[in-house]
Parts: sequence; C-alpha cells; structure tokens
Amino acid sequence: MNNLTQLKCVRVQASDPPLSQSEIAGLKPEVPDWQLTSRAGVPSLERVFKLKDFSQALAFTNQIGALAEAEDHHPAILTEWGRVTVSLWTHRIKGLHRNDFIIAAKTDELYREFA
Repeated sequence: MNNLTQLKCVRVQASDPPLSQSEIAGLKPEVPDWQLTSRAGVPSLERVFKLKDFSQALAFTNQIGALAEAEDHHPAILTEWGRVTVSLWTHRIKGLHRNDFIIAAKTDELYREFA
C-alpha cells in the first residue's frame, strides 16, 4: 500500500463513486487515530487533536488550512482552547474518497511537529 502522505489529492467528479466499505477498511489502518463517523448521514473521518493552548491550536488550524488549500480538499475544522477537531468527507460524492484519507494522513504528519 502507498504511504498516503506521498500522494496528492485528485479532482473528484460528481459521477465518482464513494469508497466501498472494503476500500475504507483497507485505508483505515493508515490513519488509526481517526474515527469513522457520520455527518447528516454521510460517512466521514474525524479526529480531535489536543494541543497546549489556544495559540497552538490556532497555529495548527492555520497549517491545516494551508495544507487544504495546497491539496484543494477542505475539511471542516473546529478550533477551541487546546484542541482542534477535524472532519473529512467529500461533499461532491456525499461520502468518503481516497482524498479524505490523504488529508487525514498529512494532518497527522503536521500534528507530529506540534507534539
């Protein structure tokens, strides 16, 4: 399996299918700290990152934002004192795409710089 941090997000078409359960199961071990959840009935990935204080949480949020812009794949981000919650799903296909796992892995990599 490819290391997800080495991959780039691709443009998703509305006709692209969301990942199957077996495809999700194959990618999930690469982002073990992320939880499979559902947002309004749409499968998603979510992780809460713990940080030292609000300043560090905001700095981490800004790095995630820069990553999202570079990859053209944008998560939902909630920034609070000492924590950042990131949720990923692909709006266009109303489900999970490989891009979501790529951003999750790259976000984990960013977080290691804060730990």
